[in-house]
Amino acid sequence: MSLVVQKYGGSSVADAEKIKNVARRVAKAKDDGNDIVVVVSAMGDTTDELVGLAYQMSEQPGARELDVLLSTGEIVSSTLLAIALGDMGYKAISLSGAQAGIRTDTAHSRARILGIDPKRLLRELKQGKIVIVAGFQGVTEEMDTTTLGRGGSDTTAVALAAGLKADRCEIFTDVEGIYTADPHLAPEAHSLPEIGYEEMLELATYGARVMHPRAVELGEIFSIPIRVASSFSDNPGTMIHGGMSMEARNKVTGIAHDMDVAKITVVGVPDRPGIASSIFQPLAKAGISVDTIVQNASIENVTDLTFTVAKGELKKAMKVVKPIAEGIGARQCASDSRLGKVSIIGTGMQNTPGFAARMFQALSEEGINIQLITTSEIRITCIIDEASIGEAVRALHTAFELEQAE
Repeated sequence: MSLVVQKYGGSSVADAEKIKNVARRVAKAKDDGNDIVVVVSAMGDTTDELVGLAYQMSEQPGARELDVLLSTGEIVSSTLLAIALGDMGYKAISLSGAQAGIRTDTAHSRARILGIDPKRLLRELKQGKIVIVAGFQGVTEEMDTTTLGRGGSDTTAVALAAGLKADRCEIFTDVEGIYTADPHLAPEAHSLPEIGYEEMLELATYGARVMHPRAVELGEIFSIPIRVASSFSDNPGTMIHGGMSMEARNKVTGIAHDMDVAKITVVGVPDRPGIASSIFQPLAKAGISVDTIVQNASIENVTDLTFTVAKGELKKAMKVVKPIAEGIGARQCASDSRLGKVSIIGTGMQNTPGFAARMFQALSEEGINIQLITTSEIRITCIIDEASIGEAVRALHTAFELEQAE
């Protein structure tokens, strides 16, 4: 008998009929002889609606109370699923994150899981029950409810799989698996039968929205195989796991893109020790995450420093950086919010020449100008005009022959 953790996203439980469909899928997995733990997201747009209600009450709702409010969305969907399974004749129980033993730190709205106490889960499973856990939430040592931030239900599912030493984790969503590119932009994109943790982490970090990077990281750390599939079909989806052969896959695996990119350039920065620290430490204290950083070569002890942030953080970042730029004697502080990034990703790129040249050539042939470039061992990312993202994704998908299914 296998222990399987399944997770169903908001689109999979958006209304009563879809919850019943999930119940049938869960029941089939149980009938196949598995012990089942199910993690569910809030129904459809419930979380956004709850946020809207909170801001009707206050321009600045307290972080603690907001977390308590938002956690109720997953409570609703988990209890409804338990009711549906009960009506089908299955023993099922719904648990909040706290009841499921999910312990977190105290960072409201972006809490990190510190540990899982599986005693209650194991006890319910031993009694033959299907256990349904409200995703996206946990509890502090002081028993305050916290939420885990974007992708929190994915993280909940993988963390529970690790804590329970499950045989696998299955993430059900509204797409057929992990695609070679966004099929809305590249119609010839197709789902991959399998992908390694390292490649999936890069895809998730640089724009693929199917899984959250934190969940992929947990899967890799605890060696939990993760299957990503659709809750609306029987397509086997994509298996994320370790042990992929780099030598056998000497190619690009997928194309990721992200439209949430803004650029700040501090022009005429004195080139002396401590200048970068004087800019980036205040940004960090303000809770602003910086992505790509490029510093030009110094000419007469003066250089330009460029970095990217999320578009929603641009105004806040400029308020931090402008006075610093003036204080260090920089000539100008400029910004651009009309950018996006496109990345090619694949372990086959490691220690193999030619991928960068091929990428740059494909973009050049489409007349797409590259503003910034950043790389890792298995990724090359170009910052370009946001209006060219779709064209870039299609060009790269063709250039690296990703339309050819394996």
